[in-house]
Amino acid sequence: MVAQPPSTQDDPGGQGEDFGKSSPVGLLVLLLFFVAVAFLVRSMTKHLKRVPASFDPAEQAEPPSERPAEDTESETAPPSNGDQKDSSDGGASER
Repeated sequence: MVAQPPSTQDDPGGQGEDFGKSSPVGLLVLLLFFVAVAFLVRSMTKHLKRVPASFDPAEQAEPPSERPAEDTESETAPPSNGDQKDSSDGGASER
């Protein structure tokens, strides 16, 4: 058993004359919270107006399949042996 002092009729269980009353400091803190929330809502509304409607990538003006053949060959084709320079002999061409 827990040791508790016997209750008396004079002690109403912690509900004295100040029970349930808030201090002016509590009211001030509550008002500051309301002001902070109002500023946060205002800021979030501004940021949400700047968000694009969709995050899908923008359509390209010309799809890659419709590009001319010269452009695709130069990007994907490896250089031929005659075009490569040998770096071991200082860039001189082979004979």
